[in-house]
Amino acid sequence: MTDENTPGAAGGSAARRRRRGLARAGPFAAAAAVTVLLAGTAVAGGERETEHGFAEGAQFRILAPADPGGGWDQTAREMQAALRDQVGRAEVYNVGGAGGTIGLNQYARLPADPTELMVTGLIMVGAIETSGSEVTMDDTTPLARLTTDYEVIVVPEGSQVRDLADLVDLMREDLKAVSIAGGSAGGVEQILAGLIAQEIGADPAEVNYIAHAGGGELLSTVLSGRSTAAVSGVSEILPQIEAGRLRPIAVSSAERLPMLPDVPTLRESGVDVELSNWRGVVAPAGISREEERRLEDLIMTMARSRGWQEALDRRGWGDAALAGPEFEHFLQAERKRTTEVLDRIGLT
Repeated sequence: MTDENTPGAAGGSAARRRRRGLARAGPFAAAAAVTVLLAGTAVAGGERETEHGFAEGAQFRILAPADPGGGWDQTAREMQAALRDQVGRAEVYNVGGAGGTIGLNQYARLPADPTELMVTGLIMVGAIETSGSEVTMDDTTPLARLTTDYEVIVVPEGSQVRDLADLVDLMREDLKAVSIAGGSAGGVEQILAGLIAQEIGADPAEVNYIAHAGGGELLSTVLSGRSTAAVSGVSEILPQIEAGRLRPIAVSSAERLPMLPDVPTLRESGVDVELSNWRGVVAPAGISREEERRLEDLIMTMARSRGWQEALDRRGWGDAALAGPEFEHFLQAERKRTTEVLDRIGLT
């Protein structure tokens, strides 16, 4: 979900990113420079570098800008495991809230340290736009897109809503009486709910959407009956489906998904909507071009690794690895597209 006060720049020019990063670093700049000098001295003194140019044993940190258990957290922790063979140690920490913009605001204050990474994605793109966040994706260095993930609409196992047709009938009868639980305001789940309403001839701005900061809260809402249905990423809600607590009624993909082969797509169910989520990774603004290149190389090597490919299969994620200028162009297009969709369904 996302942002932007400057829709024409997908991450901005490298020069602007460096200026912003240095200005933001303030008193941290000297310390960061000393850190780099010391790292260089250590390498010169005999400490080995990895094939990607980072000191062997370097400590990477990965910010998941959401509470534990969600898609960003899952991505960060799978990265942590997959990077182990490449860089050794990696630490994951969580800063949740407001569609990732709270984490983004904290991340943007970090010095230009190439070992500090953050998971991002479509949800953050939309949240920046709907929240009016002053910190945007321009305040980071985009590195790579990693995965795609589709959404699934679920109801409690005992719900009288048998399929999507039943849910659509209820929405047409009284849209405001049908509550739909999902993730952060302006995120992919709210966008999907709005697009469904628009497709069936209802006012998307009138959808009774209940936003949540984390998957645990969402689950509590839908299981308690406080919402008619819920929308979530397949990988996040699949364990509850497999446990029989929730019943899936439609997926947002173009074709049925291997992990939910009996669940029809929205289009199969008569609603001409398709939507996918994506997740990627960024570095702080202000890192050098050489550091950016080495990080992109590291991330793409990770994305081709056996461990990461196994994670994709286990989570049901699509392999969407894309780095460098191609990712920056993709991000620019996503910001423009998301802004237009949010405006169209009355969320901005």
